[in-house]
Amino acid sequence: MSPATASTDPALACPIAPVVDIVFSRWTTPILWTLHTHGRQRFVELERRIAHVTPKVLTQRLRQLERDGLVVRTYHPEVPPRVEYEISELGLSLAPLFAHLAEWATGRLPEVERARQDYDSR
Repeated sequence: MSPATASTDPALACPIAPVVDIVFSRWTTPILWTLHTHGRQRFVELERRIAHVTPKVLTQRLRQLERDGLVVRTYHPEVPPRVEYEISELGLSLAPLFAHLAEWATGRLPEVERARQDYDSR
């Protein structure tokens, strides 16, 4: 790989870029947060708890999270069939990261808002 390619490839320029792509996409974080906070959920329960997510997008994100090993899908062959989702051990390993981010948000988002206001007032 040429130096030019390495400098333009985000995964090579920043080693956490693949993690950010996996964990911090638009709906992934709310899904993981909800499953971590409320435990095992049926699809409709997740849909109710995560405002504004469409069923199509929720289905897509859950499939991707299952593929990535962050969510476990359990199918119960009943009538009617029941499907439940829960955060996996791998997904739970993100809890300290989310805790640090929540702490940062509590302490620092007011500073971000002030910086935005200062910038916008120029």
